Amino acid sequence: MLTVERLRDLYPAATELAHQNPFELLIATILSAQTTDRSVNLVTPELFRRYPTAADLAAADPAVVETLIKPTGFFRLKARRIISAARKLVDLFGGNVPGTLDDLVKVPGIGRKTANVILGAGFGVPGFAVDTHVIRLTNRLKLVATKDPVKIERQVCAMVPKEEWTGLSLRLILHGRRVCVARRPRCEECVLNDFCPSSTVRPKARRKAQ
Repeated sequence: MLTVERLRDLYPAATELAHQNPFELLIATILSAQTTDRSVNLVTPELFRRYPTAADLAAADPAVVETLIKPTGFFRLKARRIISAARKLVDLFGGNVPGTLDDLVKVPGIGRKTANVILGAGFGVPGFAVDTHVIRLTNRLKLVATKDPVKIERQVCAMVPKEEWTGLSLRLILHGRRVCVARRPRCEECVLNDFCPSSTVRPKARRKAQ
């Protein structure tokens, strides 16, 4: 699939969230909501130095956590979420991050999309994460004709090799943030513009996205 190949070349590292283990990835992913990976990476070294385990973060003073993560935005809400997530990890899983989707979604702040990111990037378990960027790009590329996240996940996974699921979804997210933005997609800069049906560049004689 050309989409897979070109996005892999453009974004060799599928995820740019710095992490050393599944716990750090889980917390960093929650913090990444409505901000950049760069902003998250600026605050997590000190956050994880002070709270290296779920048990440590579960017992943290919210005011201290808020100060540490303030640059990520919505810091009060995010502090509550990551502390709540840490407490649930301690209560349900002995402080460990579970390695199944069904267990991950039991953790506050972890939906199906985030669970698939953690499974893929943290455990090497293939999963296709669907967020607003993935919904937009898969529809613009005409890979799907639905905005239902579960249907998109199933349909794309049916056309892409299992080992590509995680990387493709994370790269679509990066591409949606940087190039194929919602209001004014930068088609002239896009590496997919010669076959994307929605591109404003070379609208005729396009090749298939697959």
